[in-house]
Formats: sequence, structure tokens, C-alpha cells
Amino acid sequence: MINSPGYPARIMERIPPPAEAVNGTGDWAAAERALGTALPDDFKQLVEAYGRGDFWGVLCLRTPFGEDNPVRLTADLVEVFGPSREMWPEHYPHPLFPEPGGLLTWGVADGTQLCWLTVGPPGSWPVVVWSRDHDYERFDCGVAAFLDGLFSGRITSELLQPEPDLAPWFDAAVALDHIYLRLDEGPRPYAERLRILREALAPTADRGAYEYEGDRQDHFVTTETGWRLTYETAYGHQLRVAFPPADSDRARRAVLAALDRMGCAVESVNTVHGSSSWEPEPGH
Repeated sequence: MINSPGYPARIMERIPPPAEAVNGTGDWAAAERALGTALPDDFKQLVEAYGRGDFWGVLCLRTPFGEDNPVRLTADLVEVFGPSREMWPEHYPHPLFPEPGGLLTWGVADGTQLCWLTVGPPGSWPVVVWSRDHDYERFDCGVAAFLDGLFSGRITSELLQPEPDLAPWFDAAVALDHIYLRLDEGPRPYAERLRILREALAPTADRGAYEYEGDRQDHFVTTETGWRLTYETAYGHQLRVAFPPADSDRARRAVLAALDRMGCAVESVNTVHGSSSWEPEPGH
């Protein structure tokens, strides 16, 4: 069993935690009583540091705190999968907690369950990755050791395959306003427009890219403010911006100035989610 109290600290050094952990604090004793089991210390440290949100844009810890938490840590696998197991028992090689030695989900990733196999004391529980297609992978380590190995590349998983060229990150589950700006083409090619955009909003970090038959999407984040942007031609020439509502005026000024440097006029502005409303300044 690979486990060490130093793994949470190694993850935090690699991936800085948010200033405030959403649904990250509460009464652990009450949470454990509600679950009917103690929980591993490394998991508690990660929840307190990161709370609810996404590692690498896909992997979310299930925390036991927050009444409005949509991925709350509960012992619900028998309730959710029990009827299916009765019909297809061959898909379920492990018991489901609270059954003795059953799987208990501590995280989710695009429909994949990240579980403990609750055999023995909590500090020795191995990790089991369980896909929606009922494929299973077992890793003889705790949650923090597993995540540290995944983020560093020491552990590979056929069922969890983040983009290998992207440094890992964490996005806290905070409310964001989303603005879509439809743009004209401007005089420059796409690659040059993207370069100017990222230079104007620097420093930035990659969050992945997509290209198919000449259509592109480029995702990135402004590392100092945490604004999330997608520049694309896949659904028309547009820029999508997501930011905390309090940053609306600052983000508006910075983004419109960047578009001006790119030579792209704003044709329309739509608030897709949230309360912010942007309108281009005269001349944009």
C-alpha cells in the first residue's frame, strides 16, 4: 500500500489550492457518523484545501459539506446501482458500500466513479476507478498518493486520460458569469489573433485545444485573475469569457482592449449565464 502523509502537501505544491475551499469545511465527526464510517486523513486534508471544484477540468472531489452541494459525499451506490446490479450482476464484481468491503465514491470524472474499496482500516483503503462501461482499475494507494501519481505522470490510468501536455490545475466551483462575443474576422489569420489575445491578457495558461477540418477552439485561463476563455471558429468566430461577477468591469475593459489590438470588431454580445451585461464601446 502506497500512502504517506506527505502526498497532500506535494499536490498543493504542484497545484495551488483556491483562496477559499467551496464546501471544504464542516463537522467531520458528524459527516462520518452520517456515512457510518471513518474517512482517510489524506482525503480530509484535500477536501479542506481544495473543496468542491475540478482538477484538470474533469475530476471533482465529493465533499460531505454544503446543503447545496450537487456532488455531496454520500453512501448512495446501493440506491443508485442496486436495481441495475440485480439485472446484470456480472457488471458488479465488488460490493457497494455500506455493504462490507464495498465501494464508496470519493470523486467523479465524466461519469467515472473514483472509489475506495473499504476493506480494512480507512488509512489502508485502495482506490478503484469504475467507468460507466463497468471497467475497473485498482490502485493500491490512497487518494492523495493516487492523485499525486496521476498529476505527475507516475500513475497512468486507461479510464482517466487527461491531456498529457497540459499542466494540472484546479478550478474551484464558484459562480461565474459567462459572456459570448461574436466577432468579425479582422485582417489577421487565426493563429496571429490568438497570439495577440493571449499576450494582451498575459500571463495565461493552456487549458486544451481542438481542431477539426479547419475549425478551432483554444481554451486558456488568465493565471492572475482566473478568467476562463475560449477563442474559436468551431461555432462561428467568437470569444467566450467566464469570470467572477465582481470582475465584470475589469474583464470587460481588458477583453475589449485585447480585441481592439487583434483588429476584430464585436458584432454582438450575449450574456449566457450570470448577471453581467457587456456592450461594446463605440468603435468596437
